[in-house]
Amino acid sequence: MALGSSVGIVEAKRARFDEPLRLRCGATLPSFELMYETYGTLNAAGSNAILVCHALSGHHHVAGRYAAAPDNVGWWDNIVGPGRPLDTERFFVVGVNNLGGCHGSTGPASTNPATGKPWGRDFPIVTVEDWIAAQARLADHLGIGQWAATIGGSLGGMQAMQWTIQLPARVRNALVIAAAPKLSAENIAFNEVARQAILSDPDYAIGKRPERGLRLARMLGHITYLSDDQMADKFGRRLRYGEVRYGFDVEFEVESYLRHQGDKFAGWFDADTYLRMTKALDYYDPAAPCGGDLAAALAPAQAQFLVVSFTTDWRFSPARSREIVNALVKNRQDVAYAEIESQHGHDSFLMEDAHYQGIVAAYLRNVTT
Repeated sequence: MALGSSVGIVEAKRARFDEPLRLRCGATLPSFELMYETYGTLNAAGSNAILVCHALSGHHHVAGRYAAAPDNVGWWDNIVGPGRPLDTERFFVVGVNNLGGCHGSTGPASTNPATGKPWGRDFPIVTVEDWIAAQARLADHLGIGQWAATIGGSLGGMQAMQWTIQLPARVRNALVIAAAPKLSAENIAFNEVARQAILSDPDYAIGKRPERGLRLARMLGHITYLSDDQMADKFGRRLRYGEVRYGFDVEFEVESYLRHQGDKFAGWFDADTYLRMTKALDYYDPAAPCGGDLAAALAPAQAQFLVVSFTTDWRFSPARSREIVNALVKNRQDVAYAEIESQHGHDSFLMEDAHYQGIVAAYLRNVTT
């Protein structure tokens, strides 16, 4: 049971920006929209705002429930609310669906103003740096000159860190959770296999929804999100029907779980968004302009940092988080580090864990508003 209480009923909002946005790929969006939600109250100085950055398949619905869909609970509801680590009695918390997303922000499913038809696969490639540029416009729209903190897990943690590099004067604290300074070759490989599952689906080639490809991409992703110990505890080698049936239908419980997750994901996520989100992950490498020197890349940061990793996260292992910590220490920048014992693998940052949530809460209690 999460500490504190939920923010309750929430409502999604939409912000439109008519000033063109130049993307790193060279394309320009003439205008764009971002879906977002807010929780708590922005103080008169605009100094108590926290930006929550989402991971690959995330969105703006971070906490609470919708009146028309009470079962649709925000993806990080256990950490946001009165008395929770992101305490909405102190902080004004903002969740946003990134540019290129499929939850209302401008993306492949949106109308291309040049053609009057959905962008689809013509939507330009977006990067983490583009997301920060778009999020900065949302901050301006909300009257937030500087974030008290940016926070996120996985790809969200990369965004939280990129804020400190790209717009260092606009963030005082960064909570970088279950993240890495860049993807390893193995992680890029996983993303490429997932993309090929979509791109090689015959339905994608003819403009139809590639449900088979999305299903396989999600199944692969879930294997990397869970730890071996968690899969052993949750499924083991248990047979769904109690006996071997010598066929290729579902026999093991783990197969049933993966197919269920794949089917569910294929029913709602946009394939072109998935392709772009994984590419944004692949491209992110803030040290590249500095000859691979991460300390040099982080040198402009004015923020204080909390970096958190999880022992069984093999997709973004603790060693990757320590790369960030070591770079900050080299620069004599202010950083705290926590390595949490957890059996949940990469998904640990989403789980209720008293130790983990206590560390986040303790850090944020010392953040001035």
